[in-house]
Amino acid sequence: MTSSFRYLWPVAAASICVASLFAPAQAASRQSAKSLPLASFAATAGDTSVPFGWVDFCSRNQSECATRDLPALDIELTQSTMQMLDRVNRWVNSSIEPVSDMDNYGTEDFWTYPVNGKGDCEDYVLLKRRMLIEMGFPRQALLITVVKDLQNEGHAILTVKTNRGEFVLDNKNSEFRAWSATGYRYVKRQSQSDPNRWVSLGEPGGPLLTASQPAPLRR
Repeated sequence: MTSSFRYLWPVAAASICVASLFAPAQAASRQSAKSLPLASFAATAGDTSVPFGWVDFCSRNQSECATRDLPALDIELTQSTMQMLDRVNRWVNSSIEPVSDMDNYGTEDFWTYPVNGKGDCEDYVLLKRRMLIEMGFPRQALLITVVKDLQNEGHAILTVKTNRGEFVLDNKNSEFRAWSATGYRYVKRQSQSDPNRWVSLGEPGGPLLTASQPAPLRR
């Protein structure tokens, strides 16, 4: 892919959104809450250090990081919103070629949008987060999260906070799944109120938090 890739994601976001909104209304109305997935809520344990990659990203993208504090909001999980989240996750995963920062940029830790069609885990996450925000999802419910993967290596995923628990969008697995079903060790993530503040995380199976107020999806 070329640098023109940067112009594809607004089009892709619009296409995904429209496709979901035009799903058969009668079929969607027959779906009860029991058919939707249910997950737990991760416990946070106070402020922690901000990843260097995010700090560096913000120094190059100041307008995106110069945000004010907002009240915590969770997404109301419906069949429509779940389909949008799933389609964005699958589209980005299939559209970006996985390449390390060293091979792509000649440095160890460089968070950026994958404008050349290549990137590592943080780049996947940044693009998914941006697409979903542009589609109307509240940024307070889309949290960049640092974990240790199944090989005990550092990895980044996007946590999606909903009124039915917390789910993840992951470039290593395209399924829309609960945070506790990944097998990862959770380290830290963005605060809901301020993306420039990060909080440490507990392990799956530990104390659970309740959902915050669900936010309607902006159309």
